[in-house]
Amino acid sequence: MHMADALLSPEVGAVMWAASAGATVYAAKKINDVDMSEKKLPVMAVSGAFVFAAQMINFTIPGTGSSGHIGGGILLAALLGEFPALITLSAVLVIQCLFFADGGLLALGANIFNMGVIPCLVVYPLVFRPFLKRGITKRKLTAASVLAPVIGLQLGAFFVVIETLASGITQLPFMTFLSLMQPIHLAIGLGEGAVTAAVLVFVWQMRPELIQSSVLKHKLHAKVSMRKVTVILAALAILVGGVLSLYASSNPDGLEWSMEKTAGTTELEAQGFVYRVVSGIQEKMSFLPDYDFKAGQGKGTGISGVVGAIITSVLALGAGFVITFIKRKRKNGRYAEQTE
Repeated sequence: MHMADALLSPEVGAVMWAASAGATVYAAKKINDVDMSEKKLPVMAVSGAFVFAAQMINFTIPGTGSSGHIGGGILLAALLGEFPALITLSAVLVIQCLFFADGGLLALGANIFNMGVIPCLVVYPLVFRPFLKRGITKRKLTAASVLAPVIGLQLGAFFVVIETLASGITQLPFMTFLSLMQPIHLAIGLGEGAVTAAVLVFVWQMRPELIQSSVLKHKLHAKVSMRKVTVILAALAILVGGVLSLYASSNPDGLEWSMEKTAGTTELEAQGFVYRVVSGIQEKMSFLPDYDFKAGQGKGTGISGVVGAIITSVLALGAGFVITFIKRKRKNGRYAEQTE
């Protein structure tokens, strides 16, 4: 569901940039010791890497000629809490945009909002967490893991349609585009729900304290080790990005499929100074565009998966360290003032 720049007007793109930047700053400010303990920082890094890799695998939607991939917002929120999840997913989308030309630079704010802000800051606290407030069982965790991504993708798909409408994209009439986007993303949401449920149930059976910490907002006990979870998620990220990504479906994703059915093409053209500038920036920065070498031939997919996962983990970990450092410094400063 990564939007290209041609789907947005510069004005709408700027508004969505502002909205996502504001939400990300809000999330960074709301992070506390429960969300960002030292034990969760490595999990933040490897789970971000896993989501990056998993988004490379488009699974076929039977009988449609379309495909889809997970968004990962609910998965990250269940592992980390909603606020670190948004920071991590923003890192994933920034890396995809700048280095792999996946999603437009003008559209980056919209992509973060549709795939990050909505599932992490809206669906997770309003749907996923209340579902499990009275106790986590395998059955309830599975149900919440399927339901929340479905709702998140439905809302995200709806906002894509609203953003194109606000941008005056006449090639995508509102009702026609909406009638295609919602059902195809319902199917994709069920696929993401299955993946989310499988991963979360596996983690819960191995280290239930991690999910309990995020859902119930409990700080992880000092004696609880996250080493096994971290190693397994890291291994999965490398396996998925480096190997399984080679077998991803080549069918157009849900957004492209809906565009093709509506406008007769998966790509629209945009002209103007702003589009030329952002396109030029993206072209210069993306060293593996479309997850391949610039020469093409599809030989760079596995390398892109591994490289992208590593860069994402470094960026997510770095963001976590910076936020933790700033908050501790401010906390120590306030404590020093109170004791003077």
